[in-house]
Amino acid sequence: MEQAYELKFSEDRNSALYVTCCGCSKTEPLHSFGPAIKPHYLIHYVMDGKGVFTIDGQEYPLRAGYGFLIEPDEMTFYQADEAEPWTYVWVGFSGAQAPGIVQSMGLNKKYPVFWSDKGDELYQCVRDMMEHSTYSVENELRRNGELSIFLSLIAGNVSVQESHDGNKANTYVERAIEFVYNNYYNPIRVTDMADYVCVNRSYLYTLFRSQIGMSPQQFLTMFRVAKAAQLLQITDLSIESVAISCGYSDPMVFSKIFRQTRGMAPSVYRRQVKQGGVKNSKDDLQKIEEFLRQVRQP
Repeated sequence: MEQAYELKFSEDRNSALYVTCCGCSKTEPLHSFGPAIKPHYLIHYVMDGKGVFTIDGQEYPLRAGYGFLIEPDEMTFYQADEAEPWTYVWVGFSGAQAPGIVQSMGLNKKYPVFWSDKGDELYQCVRDMMEHSTYSVENELRRNGELSIFLSLIAGNVSVQESHDGNKANTYVERAIEFVYNNYYNPIRVTDMADYVCVNRSYLYTLFRSQIGMSPQQFLTMFRVAKAAQLLQITDLSIESVAISCGYSDPMVFSKIFRQTRGMAPSVYRRQVKQGGVKNSKDDLQKIEEFLRQVRQP
């Protein structure tokens, strides 16, 4: 008979990512679960022993150090080894961000298995969730925080396998563009973009040229200038404040780049916008959105 310690939590459907259940099990020989489905994401990690995980007729013999993902409403079956039954921990989770996080980790029905050398840390995450099991805002935040750590430990060992057959080029460019979206007002550089997506600068340059026809630096500059043009149009911020708001610590450098890009100084641009002499800056931002849609296409 399985020796299991399991906790289930009420679902907070308003949370972006939350724990639905967690536990640890020391199974008996040939102990099995399924075939059955679960309504949430579920990750098992094998601490000791061996077993088999089956999905879509594909069997995955697993031992200590390996884990597997079960997606919502997917029929699966798993069974402990007869001679060396496994001991595992598991975490169930859901939320609006869950599908995107799982995809970004590289786990899905086609690639459900992972390996991690962080077994002790993964176990401690689950133990901490179980030790903070009562209903309170404090414990809910603690459990969900441990969930993020749990997933981050696994993500460190998983190679991304995109749904469009491993075409990572689009993924790197998309993530780099999103990094710019979220950090353009900081003094980021192309090296920061490359570091964020874990590739070298020259490779990122090649990817950007092939995917959107411009370099990462050109994209960063275009995005910042487009945001600056929008601020000049809809606010009364000083040129210095606009510069700082778009990642330029030196207003002189900002003015020079803006003039090179738009053919006029920021102050002249603002004046001509008010007089109806230049196009709306939304056109440039829409162009950037089109770049993002382009790289997201499978």
